Amino acid sequence: MTNDVLAKQLAGLPVKLLHHLARKRVPRHFRMGKNRLIQTLLALSPDQQAEIETSLASLLQEPARSPDLPKPPDTPSRPSPPRHNVPAEPAPAISTKELFEGIGVPPQRPFKPDDWQQEAINHLATNDVILSVPTGSGKTYVALEAMRRAIEAEQTIIYTSPLKALSNTKLTEFSQTFGSDQVGILTGDRRDNPQAPILIMTTEILRNLLYDAASGEIDMRLDTLGLIILDESQFLADRERGVVWEETIIFAPAQSRLLLLSASIGNPDEVAAWISSIRSTSCHLIHHRNRSVPLRAAYLDPSGKLAPFFRTRDIAHGKGVALHPETKRLFANYEDRTLGPRKR
Repeated sequence: MTNDVLAKQLAGLPVKLLHHLARKRVPRHFRMGKNRLIQTLLALSPDQQAEIETSLASLLQEPARSPDLPKPPDTPSRPSPPRHNVPAEPAPAISTKELFEGIGVPPQRPFKPDDWQQEAINHLATNDVILSVPTGSGKTYVALEAMRRAIEAEQTIIYTSPLKALSNTKLTEFSQTFGSDQVGILTGDRRDNPQAPILIMTTEILRNLLYDAASGEIDMRLDTLGLIILDESQFLADRERGVVWEETIIFAPAQSRLLLLSASIGNPDEVAAWISSIRSTSCHLIHHRNRSVPLRAAYLDPSGKLAPFFRTRDIAHGKGVALHPETKRLFANYEDRTLGPRKR
């Protein structure tokens, strides 16, 4: 099949089926418009184009499985059956002004922890805990309250992060909360107040300390270690650094409680089950997707125009979304400028 013939067949397909053909062949195909996607498919290697032709022929021969496909030539048209459940009209598209409504500093009100926050704090008295909740939900409150209780019990706390910059930020934050004399930091290029009850360090530093303890070079402060907070725990899945988190959890002292914080662990239930299987105490999982601060999205076009990305103001998790008409228009104009006018 020549490129021209293949191009004509691809042009007759809806975008949804073009993305189906591009899956596992074109990286980030879901961000491409129809014209760009067709050009990218036509630029693939001959072997990949042959696979596309085979998949396309299969789809054209099975219209029952793909109702969005155009009918092959010579196929007699049939009257459409009556539709009893007509979908409702889409909600009116919001304006750019509506997109920014309500953004600002909320009015002050008395703080009351959420039920899941109190649940996490209560379980930390006897269990390890994984907090897998969205960004901005209040994971830091749980960590701070757990640290206060550990200090009252005269225990040592270690807070780990994957980045030196985040460690330095937490040093400032915890010093303002607990006092600078209560907080120290140990990183590859910084060592301040190492005898403080709260120690901030990268996860690699803690893993090395636990290595030394396992080899007999015991730091006596490990005997008082009551709480280990592993921030950004999704690094467990990192191909290069994930082993550091695994070994830290494996070598953590039995008397210390583990608190894992993350907004993006893909399999928190499996991680909790694994920790429960290797530790002397069970691991309690708290996992939800309720955002305290709703997400909104906007599109800034290279021309400088700003438009809402979706028809609705807030992004609802797990629900279908539709692009804003203005964003669709800006997308089309951008493709026309960069790829040439579309064939109508």
